[in-house]
Amino acid sequence: MSTISNSEIKLVRSLASKKGRRESGLFLVEGEKMVSEALDSDMKVRRVWRSSEIGEDTMAHISALTTPSPALAVVEIPSGDSPVLSDTGLYLALDDIRDPGNMGTILRIADWFGIDGVFASGGCVDLYNPKTVQATMGAIFRVKFKTVDLCGLCKSVISQGGSIYGTFLSGSNIYESRLQDGSDSPVVIVIGNESEGISDEVAQCVSERISIPPFPAGRHGSESLNAAVATAITVAEFRRRAAGGAI
Repeated sequence: MSTISNSEIKLVRSLASKKGRRESGLFLVEGEKMVSEALDSDMKVRRVWRSSEIGEDTMAHISALTTPSPALAVVEIPSGDSPVLSDTGLYLALDDIRDPGNMGTILRIADWFGIDGVFASGGCVDLYNPKTVQATMGAIFRVKFKTVDLCGLCKSVISQGGSIYGTFLSGSNIYESRLQDGSDSPVVIVIGNESEGISDEVAQCVSERISIPPFPAGRHGSESLNAAVATAITVAEFRRRAAGGAI
């Protein structure tokens, strides 16, 4: 029978804040499936509590979710296993993604399409925010992630003969563009902020501007796509080309 002390309750509740996570080096994982994935991953799980053991009221008190789940774990934030830019591979670079749901969904997309690493600017939402963790649906335990200076990353890629693609409303039609797939040199796809898009500073580092056209062409509808949706469509097209799909 697991119990939880007052000091542990205080610790768990502190992990709802970025300050608490930074000071402790820990983050929360909630839900039976998510806790199970944490236990099966390479990350170090510090403690696990279940509502059947500590009571539903206590679980509701320590949960960061609106509707508490039956299981909660405290996991150490990894200090290693970050993505390392190689001389080949397909990567994502996130420029100030602020919404936890978008960040988590983008991690799921990266996991699904086998992205070699996700780099994020310092202005992005914290990966270990409880809402972001939940939105990853377990991808957080598999996808390599690192916060970096995006312009520095882009310059490094270019110096290696790689390509930086950025998603813009005014870019070239992605379905008519020639895309490097990362098999011969590193390729980075930059995804911009939900409302502002790619920042001017990072935009100057982009070597190829691409866009997802509406259908039919020239149709005036929604102003833009959701950041996570745009990521999925863009990455899917890069992977389709890598698999031998024609332009």
